[in-house]
Amino acid sequence: MHQTSKRCGGPFAAVGRFSFRHRRWVALAWAVLVVLGLVFGTKVFNAAAPSAKAAGSESATGAAMLSQAGGTSSDALQALISGKSPADAGVHAAVASAEHDLRALPGVAQVSDVRAQDGSSQILSVQLSNPNAVTKASERLQAIGTESGTTVKLGGNQVLQQQVQQQTKSDTESGEIIALPVTLAVMVLIFGGFIAAGLPLLGAIGSVAGALLALLGFSQIMPMDTSVLPITTVLGLGLSIDYALLMVNRFREERSKGATIEAAVERTSATAGRTIAFSALTVTVALSGLFVLTSPIFRAVAAAGVSVVVITVLSGLTLVPALLGFAGKKIKPPKRGVSDDGRFAMIVRLVQRKALPVALATSAVLIACAAPFFSAHAQSLSTQALPTSFSSRAVADAVTAQYPQLADPDVTVFMKADPALAKDYAAKVATLPDVRSAQVDESGPGWAAVGVHVDGSSQGATAQHVVQELRADRGGMQTWVTGNAADVVDFHHEIDTRGPWALGLIVAATFLLLFLMTGSVVVPIKALVMNLLSLGAALGVMTLVFQDGWFSGLLGFTPTGGLEAWIPVLVFVFSFGLSMDYEVFLLSRIKELHDEGKSCSSAVELGVQRSGRIITSAAALMVIVFLGFSSGRMLDIKEIGLALAVAVLVDATLVRMLLVPATMSLFGKGNWWAPPLLRRLYARFGFKEHATLPPLPVASGALPVQRGGVGAGAVAAAVAEAVVPPALVGRPPRPAA
Repeated sequence: MHQTSKRCGGPFAAVGRFSFRHRRWVALAWAVLVVLGLVFGTKVFNAAAPSAKAAGSESATGAAMLSQAGGTSSDALQALISGKSPADAGVHAAVASAEHDLRALPGVAQVSDVRAQDGSSQILSVQLSNPNAVTKASERLQAIGTESGTTVKLGGNQVLQQQVQQQTKSDTESGEIIALPVTLAVMVLIFGGFIAAGLPLLGAIGSVAGALLALLGFSQIMPMDTSVLPITTVLGLGLSIDYALLMVNRFREERSKGATIEAAVERTSATAGRTIAFSALTVTVALSGLFVLTSPIFRAVAAAGVSVVVITVLSGLTLVPALLGFAGKKIKPPKRGVSDDGRFAMIVRLVQRKALPVALATSAVLIACAAPFFSAHAQSLSTQALPTSFSSRAVADAVTAQYPQLADPDVTVFMKADPALAKDYAAKVATLPDVRSAQVDESGPGWAAVGVHVDGSSQGATAQHVVQELRADRGGMQTWVTGNAADVVDFHHEIDTRGPWALGLIVAATFLLLFLMTGSVVVPIKALVMNLLSLGAALGVMTLVFQDGWFSGLLGFTPTGGLEAWIPVLVFVFSFGLSMDYEVFLLSRIKELHDEGKSCSSAVELGVQRSGRIITSAAALMVIVFLGFSSGRMLDIKEIGLALAVAVLVDATLVRMLLVPATMSLFGKGNWWAPPLLRRLYARFGFKEHATLPPLPVASGALPVQRGGVGAGAVAAAVAEAVVPPALVGRPPRPAA
């Protein structure tokens, strides 16, 4: 029999005790949350819409004013009719009948028919005065194919939005389907048992369900871009698996020391629970920097991301301890403790012998990987983010190739002026260098919209230069320059003006956290620099792949010649938070050993050895999750998934295993330097990431170690017991272990 363990102090231990002793009700509460998330949370995909514009910018204001004034181009519905010549009698009759029916539909403002330059196809364009008319109009357009034997593909902004919503939901689900089984297989290898490997997945399911409900709530009070959903979902999934991995690993260690299940859960919560809470704080700090920016997509990611991190850490602190209470007896403790002379220690010793060459070579590799990002071209994707098989993408490509008269202008100038003045203005704009044509596309009482077509790409340097010229000289009239090129210009302006403030907030807050943990000003500065190097490498790889087209065939996409403008910002924030997570975990171990009196080289060697396995395992699982989502068909999700996978991989290998040991060896005792004033500040307000545990009582016998795997029946029983409290089915509760 074990003697009674002394209680661990602190709030994390208290939460662990509560979750263990009330595990049936804790598990039931999370089971209800999962059901609600699956039933109601998934509705957030229908509430989201593309919104990656700089809020308050001239381009966003101009587009809104054009829509309010009655501009209808944004609500155009287009049907590409192909397969037979438009001159065919059957096709002509079917199109004419459809035009007649469409004009009679409420909400339809105008119907026009345009033939391709080569005469092989035609587009029936329907201008909508009421977006709610899109369903009936779409049904009537599709009927043309049945009546004439042609192929009808629908496009336009309304169809684009629907298809983006559908594909985003599909990519999110497929990413989870790919990532979860592979993650389970890897965790079985890590833990050597099915139950221990399955608990992190159960925690992840609870986190994702709660995340969906949080996103649904935010979608009711702020614009929720479709891309926010998979981004925050993958963050919650990755972090929840990461956190649960730490908890289960620590639980196994405590059990191997002879702790009872209850004591092991309590001690796990006091230590690993404290770690994941600190990790969540670092990720939250990084995400909070996005609140400084004004674009809806950034603020939506910040709000949704912070809430997802909170839900994820709550899952780790409550659901995982509860599940450990149910399945603790089935989880095998490690056969022996972690050796202080393993492969990670050997790598560190090799690095320390050649610290300067290793630091220089590693830095050079990371800088070389980052170099392509300096030639990155920002753009605003719309239909290009969709696969070529989608109808809205096919229609957009056909318009570009065969219907120049239907192509949206590269730049649109909304003005408060009479049509006659607008016509004079358009004539002057047409004389500008690099402008091919300019004409009044739409007008109404006291307003007009001038469409400007430029040489080259609609979002290239020439188009952006024209935007700046039109804004510099407004011809004495009230004008708002909008369109795709203007969106990119305003986006760049937002990043240039507000980006440094966001970066400053993230860096300052992170520096403060690291200082309060280490008492050093040198270590936080080195950590920030190394994080920027690993981040740069990820952005450079992203540029090579998605802008220059490296491995595009393998990844299944067509390069667009640039990067979605907002993605590097999100990659920076997410990568920064995740990298700092691993940095904190490693530095806390090294700091702890240094405080115990170990020399700098010994503290680094032992710190990397003792944390290397868990960091590597967590990073491997993160990479699997991110790559699972990068397998989707939406281009922006591919970009984010691959970039985050590269960032985590680089950080866990080159940075943690080579650059950190090399630089810490070079600085020696200087790693822990701080001015006297800051040393006094640390002495008063500093904190440790790891808690000090009371000694375990001496057991009368050794803890039996299970041999072999765990059967499926035990797994089913553990899960069933976790979800359905015995008290609810007429069975008395089991006594605590």
